[in-house]
Amino acid sequence: MRTLYLDCFSGISGDMFIGALIDAGGDSTLLEEELQKLNISEEYKLSWRKVVKNGISSTKFDVELSETADHKYADGHQHNHKHEDVDHNHEHEHSDHHHKHEHSDHHEHSHHHSHRAYQDIVKLIDGSQLSQEVKETSLNIFRKIGEAEGLIHGISLEKVHFHEVGAVDSIIDIVGASILINKLEIQKIKSSPVCVGAGKVHIDHGIYPIPAPATLEILKGVPLQQSNIKSELTTPTGAAIVSVLSEEFCTVPSMTVQSVGYGAGTKDFEKHPNVLRVIIGEEN
Repeated sequence: MRTLYLDCFSGISGDMFIGALIDAGGDSTLLEEELQKLNISEEYKLSWRKVVKNGISSTKFDVELSETADHKYADGHQHNHKHEDVDHNHEHEHSDHHHKHEHSDHHEHSHHHSHRAYQDIVKLIDGSQLSQEVKETSLNIFRKIGEAEGLIHGISLEKVHFHEVGAVDSIIDIVGASILINKLEIQKIKSSPVCVGAGKVHIDHGIYPIPAPATLEILKGVPLQQSNIKSELTTPTGAAIVSVLSEEFCTVPSMTVQSVGYGAGTKDFEKHPNVLRVIIGEEN
């Protein structure tokens, strides 16, 4: 049984997940080609590169939004769903206070505008030429996030607008994750308990304790791991990926390891590598 094990000792986000799978042997060129089937390639540019996090060589995956995305989905009300860690006593802990969906400062404005309704995302994925398996996995992950957002805000799934999560980069993160799992022929996914971080986070409704409300809702039923790192380590997208895909939460299973990958997060901590480790192998 070809198994993927997620070691979430430093949390999980969509870009960390894709970076880790590319690092473990996922085909990045094929990923780019498959993502073109969504027909939104004019809205973004992908990049991936090797970085070193606290001595660990890892792959950093980024989605950069184009101006097209900014203008196409600007609609008067700005939902700034930027997450920012709020803990000034621990500033030395993280050089980057921004949430992972802000991949670089000059693209920050795009994230304030780029949102689609849940139904738009379903239509986008359903209407694509992606394989049925990839469509189903992607839609299951988006549904998990949509239901959590709806519950938090007291609205039906149909009325949910994905401000942060519906930004183009998250569509790419989720569909990209589904493509790589399919292409790597993963049959089973297991995970460690999920580290969410500590402290407070600033979202568009105010300052909340970590994990943020939507992230916590998505992680119902998932074992969490305590952390003293004052930062948001797990994003809603990462939470949904691990929650929907993992069949079991455990320590490393009995397996013959075939490849290991490290996906880099955006943040830097003094004594803690901000990476997601994945292990692919044959379960014994």
